Amino acid sequence: MNFTDFVLQEELLKGISDSGYVSCTPVQEQVLQNSLEGRDLYVQSQTGTGKTAAYLISIIQEMLTRGEVSGKKALVMVPTRELAVQVQEEAQKLCKYTSLKCDSFYGGVGYDKQIASLKKGVDFLIGTPGRVIDLQKSGQMDLSSVAFLVIDEADRMFDMGFYPDLRELLKVLPVPEKRQTMLFSATLNTYVKNLAWEYTRNPAEITIQAENITVDEIDQSLYHVSSDDKIKLLLGIITRENPESLIIFCNTKRSCEVISKRLNLNGVESEFIIGDLPQKKRLAIMDRFKEGKIKCLVATDVAARGIDVNDLAMVINYDIPNEAENYVHRIGRTARAGKSGKAYTLCCEQDVYSLPAIERYIGKSIPSQVADSSLMVEDKSQGIYIRTENYHEDYHDKSEYGRKKQREYEERHRGGKSGRGKGRYSSKNKAASSEYKRDRRVYGEGDADRLASMSTEERMKLYKEKYGAGSSGAKASGKKNGSNQKNQASRKQPQKNQRTAAQHNNGKRKNEPAVKNAQKNQKKGLFAKIKSFFGGKEK
Repeated sequence: MNFTDFVLQEELLKGISDSGYVSCTPVQEQVLQNSLEGRDLYVQSQTGTGKTAAYLISIIQEMLTRGEVSGKKALVMVPTRELAVQVQEEAQKLCKYTSLKCDSFYGGVGYDKQIASLKKGVDFLIGTPGRVIDLQKSGQMDLSSVAFLVIDEADRMFDMGFYPDLRELLKVLPVPEKRQTMLFSATLNTYVKNLAWEYTRNPAEITIQAENITVDEIDQSLYHVSSDDKIKLLLGIITRENPESLIIFCNTKRSCEVISKRLNLNGVESEFIIGDLPQKKRLAIMDRFKEGKIKCLVATDVAARGIDVNDLAMVINYDIPNEAENYVHRIGRTARAGKSGKAYTLCCEQDVYSLPAIERYIGKSIPSQVADSSLMVEDKSQGIYIRTENYHEDYHDKSEYGRKKQREYEERHRGGKSGRGKGRYSSKNKAASSEYKRDRRVYGEGDADRLASMSTEERMKLYKEKYGAGSSGAKASGKKNGSNQKNQASRKQPQKNQRTAAQHNNGKRKNEPAVKNAQKNQKKGLFAKIKSFFGGKEK
């Protein structure tokens, strides 16, 4: 089905044509069919299926034709700054021949420019939860006239800890009956479902299966390799394939920086992108990568959200993702809009436990082989210690409001109670750490690693079997709790008798000479018995 088959405004069709859109993808077709009728939407669709254009085209059409929404605004919530910029650019292309204005609002930069844009008037508000809440609370952003709400990549927002922020934000918006709400997510977890049930009106549920993208269009390969040889194998793949564009995924920010610097030492020009990089530097790196000036980018899952590169040749999973869904997100970046691509995965002894969950999720085994020395290239950085930097983002706004936000930012990063910064993430990490320790106590060291790679549903099933009513684990837990209570009671007893013990010790010190004599006589008697046993005479 083509976009011209829908009854769309002429100026919108021009913008669609300039953007290079002709035929609708499955998600675009279904979203337009339902949203143009004014229905709320609950859409499960992977990244790269064209969902951004789908909801933008729908909202632009409604703004141009529906009289009751004249002067109303659209609010698009996204998890990362990069995705906010990407959506803004897409919206500006589609609105090129209309009078609608679009802008993005995100943290890590000053407030003055964003506040000035709001004063001029913005029809499309595209932003991250933290900055939108800050602007709304300060009275700079009026959300009372929002007629369209889009929550994009909802599952990633929950992974990043934005669930409380979203609920706080939704309370200040017009009620669901007075707005059209569209929720997009790659996975349908419990949080996403709760959000859909609570803040939408009988939404049309649209599910776009990812199997065609994941299985059919991407040439997947997996190499079993020791952790010590991973960098050599990575260099071998890059040297042999020589891809025009490449994203390498790592599980941690430090790994991204280390791998990127080792690649540069080996003559492979690369940059890394992590959440801690200053905003200007992140945007500059992304622009150079999109323009083809950098062919190799090393990134984490969160930082890579919003990277939309046409004709990406290859994806390499240097680390296997802990969540099966993230594997699909990663390799799907090399098969945009049905195009083919290559995806390599390096599987070492440390992360092999995550592999079964991924293969169950995609419904097939990934073709694999054991990497031998013929596939590897010498690592020139071997033995060189890679020093990593302490990056952080701060506010550069010198206005009174900016200085206030700077103080709040510093409080958050000193462990203060206010704000939505490190405190939230550190508490989340503490919870995850305590959960892992509990798993290790209950299930053992090896199984704790296995549990860490499970999905929430799989973990809950195991917990239920272990601790559910009537289970052996519950009984064992009860006995253990009982013994713990006894131990606690026994530990309290010495505390009550501390005074008595002190008195006893005082008396013991007074009788020390007598005790020493007794011990001496006892030792003497023992020697006498030994001597007697061997035929000696007692003296």
